[in-house]
Amino acid sequence: MTILGVDPGLQNTGFAVLDTEKKICTVLQFGVIKTNSSQSFELRLKTIYDQLCKIIERYQFKVVALEEIFYSRNVKVALKMSHARGVTFLAAANHRIPTAEYSPREIKQAVTGNGNASKYQVQQMISRLLNLPSIPSMFDITDAMAVAYCHSQRVIFDAASQQPLKK
Repeated sequence: MTILGVDPGLQNTGFAVLDTEKKICTVLQFGVIKTNSSQSFELRLKTIYDQLCKIIERYQFKVVALEEIFYSRNVKVALKMSHARGVTFLAAANHRIPTAEYSPREIKQAVTGNGNASKYQVQQMISRLLNLPSIPSMFDITDAMAVAYCHSQRVIFDAASQQPLKK
């Protein structure tokens, strides 16, 4: 199963393409979609949408996984992030790919075993779990990897829990 993990943001949108075969996750591609802060808001959203569509068209995704919106003290930042999330949902919907959302706590728990882990701890652990040759420098990338990994583990867990018990 191929999963697109997305960490949406207006300035930087992290993405990671993970392929899961049984219990093994392989990173196929990762990066950041950067927008130009001197451009208008709508053009920045279009940049995110266009780049996500290019990534989606390259692979046969089963799902796009995102982090649920979290409470932010800065309402303006939360609203802008919501727009970037909306563009991600639109790109997935236009390509008929289902989406899955996970809370920050659930993602941290899946990656580190601790729902209160720091971004640094998630970055370190996801790099180990995915056997990366080096640790990506941006949290946007490792957060996208973490949400895709979280989804892969949820699918494995759900499949295992639906297996009939052996006598």
